[in-house]
Amino acid sequence: MSERSTITHVPKPWGHETIWARTESYVGKILHITAGEALSVQYHRVKDETVYLLSGQLIYRVWEKDTPREVPLKVGEAFHVTPGTIHQMEAVTDCDILEVSTPQLDDVVRLNDRYGREGTSAP
Repeated sequence: MSERSTITHVPKPWGHETIWARTESYVGKILHITAGEALSVQYHRVKDETVYLLSGQLIYRVWEKDTPREVPLKVGEAFHVTPGTIHQMEAVTDCDILEVSTPQLDDVVRLNDRYGREGTSAP
């Protein structure tokens, strides 16, 4: 059924996220990361996602074997991350990021987290 989407605002230690679309097939979010803050070093078992930088300057890190590779993202650039890829986002300036993904929001395995949230989000 076509209808208005429920908007959910979720506070995070690095800023906040706004979930603006959620279906059985996909999820759309806007992540706001405060300057100097970073998401976990993490990977997803199943979740597939792509991010698009709406504003700010962002460093996207992707681990190849045991070595992180820094990918600076500029406004208007996107990055696709597949399941199993270790990754992290860090804001150089305040950033707004559009994220679209498969719907497994609890599929997060945190390997390192500056806010003490290491581990798996859900069983």
